[in-house]
Amino acid sequence: MSPHLRKKVVVVGHGMVGHRFVTAAVERGLTETHDIVVIGEEPRPAYDRVALTSFFEVGAEALSFLPSGTYEDPRVTLRTGTSVVEIDPAARTVMLGDGEEMAYDELVLATGAAPFVPPVPGSELGNVFVYRTIEDLEAIREAAKTAKAGAVIGGGLLGLEAANALHQLGVETHVVEMNSRLMSVQIDEAGGRVLGRHITDLGLTVHTGVMTESALPEAIDADAGGHLDGKVSALKFKDVEEPLPIDMLVFSAGIRPRDALARAAGLDLAERGGVLVDEQCRSSDPHVWAVGECAAPGGKMYGLVAPGYDMAEVVADALLGGAGTFAGADMSTKLKLLGVDVASFGDAHGTTDECLELTYSDAVAGVYKKLVISEDGTRLLGGVLVGDASAYGLLRPMVASGMTLPENPEELILPQTTGGGGGHSSLQLPPEAQICSCNNVTRGDIEAAVDNGCESAADVTKETKAGSTCGSCKVQVKKIVEDYFTAQGKAVDTSLCEHFTMTRAELFDVVLIHGYKTFDQIIEAHGTGRGCDLCKPAVASILASQLNGHVLAKENRKLQDTNDAYLANLQKNGSYSVVPRIPGGEVTPEGLIVIGEVAKEFGLYTKITGGQRIDMFGARMEDLPAIWKRLVDAGFESGHAYGKSLRTVKSCVGSTWCRYGVQDSVGLAIMLETRYRGLRSPHKLKGGVSGCARECAEARGKDFGVIATEKGWNLYVGGNGGAIPAHAQLLAGDLSTEELVSYLDRFLMYYVRTADRLQRTSTWIDSLDDGLDRVREVVVDDVLGLGTELEAAMATHVDGYFDEWKATIEDPEKLKRFVSFVNAPDIPDPNISFGSTRGQIVPDVADGPVELGSTIPIGRPSADEHTMEQAR
Repeated sequence: MSPHLRKKVVVVGHGMVGHRFVTAAVERGLTETHDIVVIGEEPRPAYDRVALTSFFEVGAEALSFLPSGTYEDPRVTLRTGTSVVEIDPAARTVMLGDGEEMAYDELVLATGAAPFVPPVPGSELGNVFVYRTIEDLEAIREAAKTAKAGAVIGGGLLGLEAANALHQLGVETHVVEMNSRLMSVQIDEAGGRVLGRHITDLGLTVHTGVMTESALPEAIDADAGGHLDGKVSALKFKDVEEPLPIDMLVFSAGIRPRDALARAAGLDLAERGGVLVDEQCRSSDPHVWAVGECAAPGGKMYGLVAPGYDMAEVVADALLGGAGTFAGADMSTKLKLLGVDVASFGDAHGTTDECLELTYSDAVAGVYKKLVISEDGTRLLGGVLVGDASAYGLLRPMVASGMTLPENPEELILPQTTGGGGGHSSLQLPPEAQICSCNNVTRGDIEAAVDNGCESAADVTKETKAGSTCGSCKVQVKKIVEDYFTAQGKAVDTSLCEHFTMTRAELFDVVLIHGYKTFDQIIEAHGTGRGCDLCKPAVASILASQLNGHVLAKENRKLQDTNDAYLANLQKNGSYSVVPRIPGGEVTPEGLIVIGEVAKEFGLYTKITGGQRIDMFGARMEDLPAIWKRLVDAGFESGHAYGKSLRTVKSCVGSTWCRYGVQDSVGLAIMLETRYRGLRSPHKLKGGVSGCARECAEARGKDFGVIATEKGWNLYVGGNGGAIPAHAQLLAGDLSTEELVSYLDRFLMYYVRTADRLQRTSTWIDSLDDGLDRVREVVVDDVLGLGTELEAAMATHVDGYFDEWKATIEDPEKLKRFVSFVNAPDIPDPNISFGSTRGQIVPDVADGPVELGSTIPIGRPSADEHTMEQAR
């Protein structure tokens, strides 16, 4: 088309929705006839604001939707760091902040929303922030370097995200919410209580049902007429005498549409703000459109990204002459707040006439689930999930589709271990059931994408965008694709994740063959993107099992999950447990004395576990190296209770003491635990050795179990406890010790090489063709000729074993990470507190949110009593 015949679309705002409009316009062909100019006020291109808190971990570039700063289509121009200050609808021009006047044929407003700051006196003080942009987070991070305590006003979605940010920065964090519960818009009273307990357990303090009167300054400048001066130092609450001391304050109490440009231009606005638009998102001026949070279709503002994406698609369609309309949006949400799963969908509050409610609550596990169903019990209307939102992918589409509920709908929320959860997996959602609410993708759309050539769930995501925004439907998308392939008789894609097309077993072999040593090398050669929380820990396990390297080695430490990252098990209040290895359960009196001394000195809770170990709870992160040093000096080493590796080999006392024992079970257990300690695997491993058929070590409930016979040893494999218990099966009988070790070496390395991530030995065996018979062929009969190779791989592991605790305390670089606050390494985390039960410390957990003015007992020596030298 001749340049002078081309039209111009100006987009004001380059946030998530503005970017979505541009990509939709390009994909639909609008740039064949129109040039697009995007004016972005922020200094950077659009980024993932939904995942804003992860900025502290991954940085700005990882969040960017357009890292290069330019679109591939040359007919799209992006200008960042530029503001629009005026719109003239009559002349069809916009005025930029630098005085430039720009003409348009069509104008799309995507200015989003601004944080709402309540009219609280003192909100203009220093160290007072809002939580909306990367620049906001950079300012918060800088202030947190010197702050000890901070407060977030607002207990909704954004407020809890902001609280998470402060908590990650090591600031004592308070959440202040005027309503009686957190997330009052999304979840009910009971769900709010469960969420509050979760957040309190993490060391944050929650104040609900309180009103902030003012933010108090450090000082008042009397000479200036009593005006506020300095930084914020406290919050004053209504009807509460003592102010709350803080060093920084974040307002995250909601948002308001940014409609000032439209207001000044005389466009119609909704009663509560926002540009009033019709079903095609066209404003009162036929050439001005509005999408996202600045728009108010039918007078209603939508504060989620999914409706904004729908509006962007509708406008792109309308500019091409399409008849698509925006007819409202699904306001369901699923997210992880401070590590806690929270979801709400449909009529979550049960406002429908004559509706019924089904609830399941487990206060110990911190799980609350509610279903709202129709009076006749046939339709699901809505629900709330807190602590376990795994059923969200199934339940939300059931609301949208109106499908008939199963005969016992309570099975939809009951856990599998109580008999529920097993009856709903076979429910077939109708084609029109919406699976991805962010991008309005139905089950039918997903299956159509497969019919059109998509070969995997990752392909479907690229084609339909399902799962590409918040990610909450990824599991459901993958299952639909796999089920559809199975129904058609096609091979099911078993990719590790969207970043690796291989299975874990295939990836293991690739790493082995090429000798890769880092995640970056692997993903550059065989993957795409930057990785995710599925593939990173899996690759970390593969590298650890092949290289015998330290999990905190600089190039791979970011791959580890919470436990491996600190070589200890994270507990509910932010402290850690320390579990020294005690092979076979045999320990000397001197060893017991050292464990007792360590527990006493560091104020730890002690418990003898079912796996013949002594667990010590309540260790602060900064104390871990000192605790390890005392134990290592006494001859102990890491029990790997934190890793996907060998935990214990349990034993009875065997022939040494027992009158029924026929073999030395303790000696064998010690030898096996010492041999396989530190072996990184797809899931945790447990073993057991019983000295006779009475089976006191419960060996047949373990991943590998050995039972003594008069002639030698019987080897059982594939057992486990947990949510889905499995009984181990006999692999081979009457083995000599040499044969037993040979078969176990082969079995464990075969499992490590070929199992999927987080797959226990029981389910791995079931997944193999011919199950245990196949394992016996490979391990015992050696039909593949791999026996020598598998044994050699195990020998390499045994020869290269080292204690991770000892290696850490001997490496100053690794020790640097064991501080609560990087900027104040000598200060222990004040958020971690303890109470006392039966003479030992326990996490300090209130029945509900901590009330203002309450005291928190500390069950361990204070920082003054417990010297900083010991902490180091």
